[in-house]
Amino acid sequence: MNIVVKARHMDATDALRQYAESKVSKLPKFFNNIQSVEVILDMEANQPTVEIVATASHRNTFVATHRDEDMYACVDQCFDKIAEQIRRHKGKVRHRQGQPHSVTLQQTQQQPRPPEGPPAHSGTGVPDSLH
Repeated sequence: MNIVVKARHMDATDALRQYAESKVSKLPKFFNNIQSVEVILDMEANQPTVEIVATASHRNTFVATHRDEDMYACVDQCFDKIAEQIRRHKGKVRHRQGQPHSVTLQQTQQQPRPPEGPPAHSGTGVPDSLH
């Protein structure tokens, strides 16, 4: 996974860059198909802003932005936002796939089979459910 940390309108310290890298390096824990992550540290109108753009396979792109008073808090909150997006996406992808064949086979073997032939009557002409 490629990680790029950029700073706009400010000079980012090495500690801040390493902190951002260490946070986003945990993203593959949520979704294995992440290919690259870009972290943009920005200072807009004297207020720190962090944007994280994660690119995954099959043209999936996740974007999260957060603005706060503290740059480290921005990184944390932005990471939480993008992790939630990725977690939800993974849940949708998992739900789209079916159950494994072994699970489906076990379920069909455990279900009782209905009796063969036509249902039995009491012979009165009235369905058994009405007796």
